[in-house]
Amino acid sequence: MQSFLRDLFHYHHHFNPLLINLVEQHAALIPAQTVGLLSHIFNAHQIWNARILGEAPNGVFQSHAFDVCRALELQNHQTTLEILDAVDLSKLIRYTNTKGQTFENSVRDILFHVANHTTHHRGQIVAAVRQVGGEPFASDFIFFARQELV
Repeated sequence: MQSFLRDLFHYHHHFNPLLINLVEQHAALIPAQTVGLLSHIFNAHQIWNARILGEAPNGVFQSHAFDVCRALELQNHQTTLEILDAVDLSKLIRYTNTKGQTFENSVRDILFHVANHTTHHRGQIVAAVRQVGGEPFASDFIFFARQELV
């Protein structure tokens, strides 16, 4: 499972900078809410990493300039790889969500959630870019696996 999660996060790290560039190129045409989803992707990743490590999280809906998104993306990726190296995937993490509810999930489930969350919002962003006539890149995992994981 650790190897699989590592591959998933390398996949996202490969396509996230392309996504940032795509949003930056079309920011004047797509809804501001869609531009905000970009920051949200990186905020959420940071929040989950912080919960795993017992650190203070960012705000979930903070907006960031594109250069800050690039820096957050890189930091999130590096932190997640460190988590994969140092933390038992079955370890249970107790956390409180933004509504004040307390939950407990394994590191494995949290990291898989982060990967799915990123994919979900990337799809929303790509759809918005298509609606304004942009031509997004193909970002399916299988394209990455064919080139990078061989």
